[in-house]
Amino acid sequence: MYDTEILKIDERSLELAKKYILSGELVAFPTETVYGLGALATDDGAIRKIYEAKGRPSDNPLIVHVYDGYDIERLVKIGNDYAKRLAKAYIPGPLTMVYKSKGIVSKVATCGLDTVGIRVPSDENAQRFLRAVGVPIAAPSANASKHTSPVTAMHVYEDLKGKIPLILDGGKCAGGIESTVLDVTGETPVILRSGLVTGEMIERIVGNCEYSKNLPTDKARAPGMKYRHYTPKCETALFKRDETEKAKRLYSEYEKAGKRACYLCDNELAEKLDGNKLLLGRTGEEIAANLYDKLHEAEKITDILIAFEVDTGSDIDVGIMNRLTKACDGARFIP
Repeated sequence: MYDTEILKIDERSLELAKKYILSGELVAFPTETVYGLGALATDDGAIRKIYEAKGRPSDNPLIVHVYDGYDIERLVKIGNDYAKRLAKAYIPGPLTMVYKSKGIVSKVATCGLDTVGIRVPSDENAQRFLRAVGVPIAAPSANASKHTSPVTAMHVYEDLKGKIPLILDGGKCAGGIESTVLDVTGETPVILRSGLVTGEMIERIVGNCEYSKNLPTDKARAPGMKYRHYTPKCETALFKRDETEKAKRLYSEYEKAGKRACYLCDNELAEKLDGNKLLLGRTGEEIAANLYDKLHEAEKITDILIAFEVDTGSDIDVGIMNRLTKACDGARFIP
């Protein structure tokens, strides 16, 4: 049991973070997407602590984070020229690329796979942390497994208080949903998890990309592929955009039963709804940035969150709907 500290990022807290990491402990840190729960990527024991603290399934691999300028060929084999072009275009940033591993990263982190995902976050505070520790950091999101991902230090604290020694507070994350995970081991890049670097953006650089089918029987090659994720601690329902009347009936049923109900939708759809509402914004970027924060808010104010399909016309919608569908217990739409 730890006396978990939340510290603003400065020289003192970074020195403390380095001490913890190099001694095999865990440190939560901000990125431009969500807060990560970091451990030394080459330390089997430290990696096991991540799985234990989160209650994470042991066959769900971790992403390795490094600072800008780190020579990733110390860890992986870059087999395709297009991977270098993508890195030049979008890294640092919310893009994780999965390469063939050289076996340096802990097999506990890779779940025994011969591949490993590498990410270079663009967030200034993440870079300060990674440069301060000077070693590759394996890190999933810093929350209890299956719960909504954290975008503030307090979100981390609420889930992991007493389970980790230190949370570095860098304020609210700007991006809001996790990085795109892209397999670059084949002739054509394959999106394993959608995010803020979209398929359209990838195709702009390399001409083509594919989406993994993520079948239930497949072994997870990246986070977010296999298990339930992102779920708030309240009941949830998900409706198509043209099902406002059906959603209103559900809202009314809960109110009549003396329970709290709340809608989750974009600002445009909100104009068609009366009652309690959590607004996500108007653009794909705004909605992605606000999604997890609103899911965390919902579990404090409602018994059921009645969510609606997002369709802004942006390619980012794919990543948003991936998270929203899983947050609503995996049921795509209410019948």
